[in-house]
Amino acid sequence: MRHIKGRLQKAADEKVAAYTSSLPFDWRLYRHDIAGSIAHARMLSKHGIISESDAVIIVQGLESIQQEIEQGKFEFRAELEDIHMAVEARLIEKIGEVGGKLHTARSRNDQIALDLRLYIREAIAQTIGNTRELQHALVNLAEANMDVVVPGYTHLQPAQPVLLAHHLLAYFEMLQRDVDRLECCRMRADVMPLGSGALAGVTYNVDREFLARELGFDRISQNSLDAVSDRDFVLECEADASIAMMHLSRLAEEIILWSSAEFGFIELDEAYATGSSIMPQKKNPDVAELVRGKTGRVYGHLMAFLTTMKALPLAYNRDLQEDKEGLFATVDTLLASLAICAGMVSTLKVNAESAAKAAGRGYILATDLADYLVRKGEAFRNAHEIVGRLISYAVKKEKSLAELSLAEYSNFSPLFGEDVYSITIESSLAARDTVGGTAPKRVAQAVAAAKKALGQVN
Repeated sequence: MRHIKGRLQKAADEKVAAYTSSLPFDWRLYRHDIAGSIAHARMLSKHGIISESDAVIIVQGLESIQQEIEQGKFEFRAELEDIHMAVEARLIEKIGEVGGKLHTARSRNDQIALDLRLYIREAIAQTIGNTRELQHALVNLAEANMDVVVPGYTHLQPAQPVLLAHHLLAYFEMLQRDVDRLECCRMRADVMPLGSGALAGVTYNVDREFLARELGFDRISQNSLDAVSDRDFVLECEADASIAMMHLSRLAEEIILWSSAEFGFIELDEAYATGSSIMPQKKNPDVAELVRGKTGRVYGHLMAFLTTMKALPLAYNRDLQEDKEGLFATVDTLLASLAICAGMVSTLKVNAESAAKAAGRGYILATDLADYLVRKGEAFRNAHEIVGRLISYAVKKEKSLAELSLAEYSNFSPLFGEDVYSITIESSLAARDTVGGTAPKRVAQAVAAAKKALGQVN
């Protein structure tokens, strides 16, 4: 451990060693740690801080360590505390004292800041890829069901008819915002911190621009104190993931509702449902329920690390070790949830007949009736009241709007004429002919635009 040698001569208590070790989880950063170390070794050699021959030996040793890890031959020894020390100790075992030169001009403080930034850049790329797969599934389902009508809801009450494709594309838009947020997070994570040392910079003539180029960073950090203690990019990644999980949870909730007997709009593929241990008739949407449930876990990781960060003085504090487990769990959960949702959406079946029946219930054309009166010269507020009273009457008479006679309509307003019967689900949809509306031609345009955004060929 770091405090066995130097100022502290007494070994840590075994419980302390176990309590402070991050190796059980930060081993996942081995590729990022080794990549950073290889670039660092090359930079040290380039500027004569270590010899070129030493750098070659170090790089070869690091590459062989990566092979050992990936082949399952590497021993992660608990007493080595973290991935940095595990790799460095093995390097010295393999190549001797020259391995000890690798840590020249850096600290584990700027080293872990680098590893995390490399990890988040990679995780964001994977997450965007999985998000695109779900977007593809949504667009394909929308395109395959362009004529299917469902009730649009407010307060979970039938409100106005919409095309199912329009409803699905709402989730496409949510996911697109998730992608935008993740790309912004990647931009803020794309800062190279090596050269910051423990907190104040280093005394060697390091080439930070070279390191940035080697590791693919767009820019370098401008303040050493901030560079080693900044975890905004971790928080931002977790916040973006929380919003994305919220979107997936909303989608999952609607899948749960729509697959129920009460709605019956869709049927889940058996591969994405489960049975009951006691009720043989059941086909449960457990997969969607777990997406909904795991959202709370992701929220929790964000709140936990916000709480960790809220009172930390500059610069590095060991509290920052708490940045990793929640981040790894968040990334894993979001990646898995996106993949599950993509599979679930791409395999579900749409019951157009049940959806159409539901769209015909609940006096869902009431707003169209009010708009009809407005076009005849009535003020909207008056039209709203007139139609409200008409609906109340129809409910009492247990009649649909189509079943009301013209005389009954006329009792509520003389502006009603025979053309009131031309108000249908189809006319209601067609009337919403604005950009972003549910009119069939607008939805067709939106599907085409979504496919173009995803690079799909028409």
